[in-house]
Amino acid sequence: MQYNETVTLGVTGASGSGYFLSLLQSMVDANVKVYLILSEAAQIVLKTEVNEDWPTDIESLNQFLVERFNAKKNQVTALTSKDWFSPVASGSSAPKKMVVCPCSCGTLASIAQGLSNNLIERAADVVFKERGQLIVMPRETPFSTLHLKNMLTLSELGATVMPLAPGFYHQPTTIEELHEFMVARVMDHLQIKHQASKRWCE
Repeated sequence: MQYNETVTLGVTGASGSGYFLSLLQSMVDANVKVYLILSEAAQIVLKTEVNEDWPTDIESLNQFLVERFNAKKNQVTALTSKDWFSPVASGSSAPKKMVVCPCSCGTLASIAQGLSNNLIERAADVVFKERGQLIVMPRETPFSTLHLKNMLTLSELGATVMPLAPGFYHQPTTIEELHEFMVARVMDHLQIKHQASKRWCE
């Protein structure tokens, strides 16, 4: 199967499940191959915020993703936080592009320090060492000085820090339109064509 792009998508336990749901759908619609790393905390937040109870075993989850996002078979590959033998864990096979959405400030700190305690952190570390593209999307307020220092570290290392802070000039009337605003910004940075949201002055 030929895909337009391959991207690793890490999802942490930060608030903002709707953002990653919209982003994943846009990637699927754009014929992007996605390696999805969903943390246990993200599963809990997903249930809390949008009342979606996803399967916990990988085989069932992968089948569920095909149906939930109308994806091609194997277009979205779910991974556990301990799948150390997955493609995203090695520089010889990992995608060159990765997004962490939403990104908790704990995960942000771990990535900034190169700790690699789980697969999300390891995948981000691989993207860095291979000189790829990493976008982290923190959802927290206010940011502490420590949060800001970690963001500066990531920015200096070449990552794009894109807080989940949608604009309003497109006059959104639904929560989904706020999600789509941020999704459009991510897709633009990944240089993937999309129909997520209108641009300024369109």
